[in-house]
Amino acid sequence: MKRALVSVSDKTGLVEFVKGLVDCGYEIISTGGTKKALEEAGLNPIGISDVTGFPEIMDGRVKTLHPKVHGALLCVRDNPEHVKQLQELGIEYIDLVCVNLYPFKETVQKKGVTHEEIIENIDIGGPSMLRSASKNYKSITVVCDPKDYDKVLKEIQENGDTCPVTREFLAAKVFRHTARYDAMIADYLTKKTGEEFPESLTITFDKVQDLRYGENPHQKAAFYKGMNPQYSLANATQLHGKELSYNNIQDGNAAIEILKDFEGQCAAVGLKHMNPCGVGIGENIEAAWDKAYEADPVSIFGGIVALNDTVEKGLAEKLSKIFLEIIIAPDFTPEALEILTRKKNIRLMKLDTTLSVNTSLKYTNVNDGLLVQEMDMYQIKEEDLRCVTNRKPTPEEIKQLLFGWKVVKHVKSNAIVLVKDDMTIGVGAGQMNRVGSAKIAIEEAGEKAKGSVMASDAFFPMPDTVEEAIKAGVTAIIQPGGSIRDQDSIDVCNEHGIAMVYTGIRHFKH
Repeated sequence: MKRALVSVSDKTGLVEFVKGLVDCGYEIISTGGTKKALEEAGLNPIGISDVTGFPEIMDGRVKTLHPKVHGALLCVRDNPEHVKQLQELGIEYIDLVCVNLYPFKETVQKKGVTHEEIIENIDIGGPSMLRSASKNYKSITVVCDPKDYDKVLKEIQENGDTCPVTREFLAAKVFRHTARYDAMIADYLTKKTGEEFPESLTITFDKVQDLRYGENPHQKAAFYKGMNPQYSLANATQLHGKELSYNNIQDGNAAIEILKDFEGQCAAVGLKHMNPCGVGIGENIEAAWDKAYEADPVSIFGGIVALNDTVEKGLAEKLSKIFLEIIIAPDFTPEALEILTRKKNIRLMKLDTTLSVNTSLKYTNVNDGLLVQEMDMYQIKEEDLRCVTNRKPTPEEIKQLLFGWKVVKHVKSNAIVLVKDDMTIGVGAGQMNRVGSAKIAIEEAGEKAKGSVMASDAFFPMPDTVEEAIKAGVTAIIQPGGSIRDQDSIDVCNEHGIAMVYTGIRHFKH
């Protein structure tokens, strides 16, 4: 008679699976709460203590860590010496292991949870059994995910056992499962000790979905989420439209990152290819959108819109008049949904973009490596600004300068943004020299550039960018300062009565 060892925290589908094994002639060994659940279902499993001849001790901390368990799991069955030792010690084979682990992730995320409770939810015996059995997958079937119950049971019912390919597939899944589990524990304890950049970094992500393709149709891709995806598209609810693409997710993420800097204000972001094409703030979300749209009504075509307040009927009517890929908002009224869902393909994503979330680390992969840094969450206030010109900025100019500084932070370097009346009017992104970005922003702004302010993500190495701003009618500039030729730009500003302030901090975005 074949034997199965069953010990699970997640009891989804358990009884049906075990009944199926029993019907196929399996003897069931079980532990603790799993044994009780099976008994309540009318099954009669053997207790683990009856197998080991040793009681469960230390509140169940030690029950399966025993040679009669791990000997049965690790015995190489075509090795005569292994088989002989097993027989001499009275150890019987275990042919199937069904184990999933203590809910560590769920415990960590519980409100008010204590450190002691978290530690008690670090599973020791479960990962040990899974790893032992998976190492011996040529002989043993190992199941750690209830989603695999049907597949395993079907093969056993049809063939008397699982096939080698299935056992290898399940073993690989087990090692991913235990690696993920250990990574979560390591992450929790590492953060608790305050270690930001440990000597080794193990992070884990769970698949959200396979994607049709990556940046281009010839590239395969998938979307994964981290342990705590609150302010993330991974946590959004899609209310309508086609499946998100790789580029949609990239752009959507960039858009909601911009909204983070406008907490407490009604803000709208229009975005294309990872750069904002229009950002506006207003007394309500519809007014904010009007400004974001007016900023660049050409580039927003086929773009992403992110909002930090509910979309109502009036705004929905405006949004429905242009072609958009995605609209992200905290909510949509029924009337707004009725209007927007008339468009078959538009993706409507419900996500609380008002969340105040401070993501601590940013990961960027390079060939065979990973760059890790703190997120750029630095905020500038009016009192942080240092005026370096003879003319001081007016209160209205300061307001616009601070707005421009929030936006330019999210534009690919070299970045120049022109701002006027609580909206962007020109964005120059990703150029190899700063004056090139300035010319693009100024050309986009056109006549609106007169009376606007300029934000630059880094200092001016020479006065040519300032000279272009003056010709366009810019009245005030915000930049980090710090160039060895800062005085040249200051002199040009003074000559033309332009106000310029330094932040003392840059916002490179590569």
